[in-house]
Amino acid sequence: MIKLGLAAALLASVAPGASTRAEPYHLIPGRVPLDWQGPDGNTIIFDAPRGLIVIDTGRSPQHAQAILDYAGARGRPIAAILNSHWHLDHNTGNADLRAVYPKADVYATTAIEGALVGFLGRGREQADKVLADPKTPEGQKAQILRGRDRIDHPDKLRPTRPVLKSARMTIAGRTFDVRVAPFAASEADLWLYDPRTRVAVVGDLVVDIVPFMDSACPDGWARALTEIEKVPFQTLIPGHGAPMNRTDFLQWKLAYDNLLKCGRSSADKATCVAGWQKDAARFIDEAHKQYAPAATEYYIDTRLRSSPAEQQKYCKPLTARS
Repeated sequence: MIKLGLAAALLASVAPGASTRAEPYHLIPGRVPLDWQGPDGNTIIFDAPRGLIVIDTGRSPQHAQAILDYAGARGRPIAAILNSHWHLDHNTGNADLRAVYPKADVYATTAIEGALVGFLGRGREQADKVLADPKTPEGQKAQILRGRDRIDHPDKLRPTRPVLKSARMTIAGRTFDVRVAPFAASEADLWLYDPRTRVAVVGDLVVDIVPFMDSACPDGWARALTEIEKVPFQTLIPGHGAPMNRTDFLQWKLAYDNLLKCGRSSADKATCVAGWQKDAARFIDEAHKQYAPAATEYYIDTRLRSSPAEQQKYCKPLTARS
């Protein structure tokens, strides 16, 4: 299962019990299942004077409900939502949250527009085939239809407060350094640094088990990692996986840089896959030890060793023809 492959491209954890006390941040962990279920990205929640700030809202209804349960346990409204990027495992829950908190603004880049006419739009034909297959589990059909609802009603995905460039921003009364990384894991990734807690929230610019390159511009991604390194964070929260300290991040960045170098060389593909497994060993849990090398090989084939045009496909704005 590659992150955005087939049905997962169109749409598809119950989080730990919510705490009632204020925290530097609250993490509702995502997951990367190994069956037909699509992943949920991590959700990070900050307190602000006017309520809770939710960064990424997952894909599944269970994940969205965990966010709502946390807000209810805290007795605080959701005042704002930030989406790190347009992949549906990070923004499908927006509509669930805004159904309960309609005044919550959504901050995100406008990269969703290109995705709607390009990557996400193309996925409909594949999803139709999955829906028509009598062997498709009902749960998978429901997941596809949930994602399709978002694509067919794009205002459920679009920001109400577009973020077009990096800036210091005050959101719900709390100030963050909000950064935009162009042509990285997606056409425009949003990440932020909180000086108060020295926490960086970076979305899929860091993913523990393997960099999800489905819509990636690898060189832009490398530049984004260099920018993240310049920030004096103590804790970094990836799009998938456990929080990292600076040493962890630098090791993951090294693993990424080495993968790009090897993947574009004449080295045997198996050597590059083994290199990622070695460099990223501390981030690959037991459950994903077979998934990680298979996904790494897939991304070498589709991103790093594909045709020159394909390699540059996501290094420019997405269009209806992309």
